[in-house]
Amino acid sequence: MDRKRRGLERVVVLSAAVLVLAWPNSSAAQEGWKPLFDGKSLGHWKSANFGGEGRVYLQDGQIVLEMGDSMTGITWTGEELPRIDYEIRLEAMKLDGNDFFCGLTFPVRDSHCSFIVGGWGGGTVGLSSLDGKDAAHNETSRIMNFADERWYRIRVRVAGSGIQAWIDDEKVVDAATANRRISTRPEVELSKPLGIATWVTKAAVRKIELRRLP
Repeated sequence: MDRKRRGLERVVVLSAAVLVLAWPNSSAAQEGWKPLFDGKSLGHWKSANFGGEGRVYLQDGQIVLEMGDSMTGITWTGEELPRIDYEIRLEAMKLDGNDFFCGLTFPVRDSHCSFIVGGWGGGTVGLSSLDGKDAAHNETSRIMNFADERWYRIRVRVAGSGIQAWIDDEKVVDAATANRRISTRPEVELSKPLGIATWVTKAAVRKIELRRLP
């Protein structure tokens, strides 16, 4: 009897292991996250023709943005994305350079905005732009330290009348947007409607996902 019970226990354990292997992204799927990058091809992402941009290529499940003579970036060319009540998240790593390694441009109602990570010499974080003031000159501006060759989890939420952003588990932006002018700097025009760019910096990005909010 004990031998039969031990056999049944082994079957249950093995079956559970098979389920985990079969659905490695089940947790993200259950939370409503939809991948925008599968780690195998650029898919609906294209290199932005900023002029002087570095090479964009795949390596080990990442999109590598080589250092350019100003900006290097990728722009979404796939299906239309939500403009309100959604979140986007990704992981970004600075590999070389001293300026922003993630400039995430995203839709906000009838306009766009950018979340800058590591700008203005490598440490400025904030939104560009609110009422015509960029990330170095509005109330969302703050200074943080970023290490090279370390993945940072970046998440932006556009919901109701506000924009929020997190780096790893720290909320770094909580901006009210009602009755305010939301815009981008001219340099990132080619990042619309959704794009990720760097400034004279080599970086890598991966795990780009989006989900709609209730």
